[in-house]
Amino acid sequence: MAIPVLAVAQDDEEGTTRLTILVNNENGKPVDRASVVVKFKNGRSVKKFGKTIRTSWELRTNQEGLVKIPPIPQGDILIQVIAKGYQTYGDTLTIEEPTRTVDVKLSRPAKQYSAHE
Repeated sequence: MAIPVLAVAQDDEEGTTRLTILVNNENGKPVDRASVVVKFKNGRSVKKFGKTIRTSWELRTNQEGLVKIPPIPQGDILIQVIAKGYQTYGDTLTIEEPTRTVDVKLSRPAKQYSAHE
């Protein structure tokens, strides 16, 4: 079975990371249809060999709670996950490896209390 040339070319891009994000709830069950925003912290598009590399993605998790991001520049990357019925997750990670999986655990919102009856 032949490997597509396009996939090999993307894997070989220096200075980029293929990011996989796995979103689970506090019980370890996948959270599907969670909104995942990933941004290269620099915020600007990166030009490499005359080609602009995309630096932000907005995707939804699949039924297994997974999102796979095509190559993004290495460095500080902001990850934000929003899902109905869960607290919003946000973190900035420094990513320097060519592939990385980030595990995100979402929690239910804390119970709200009121001083008024």
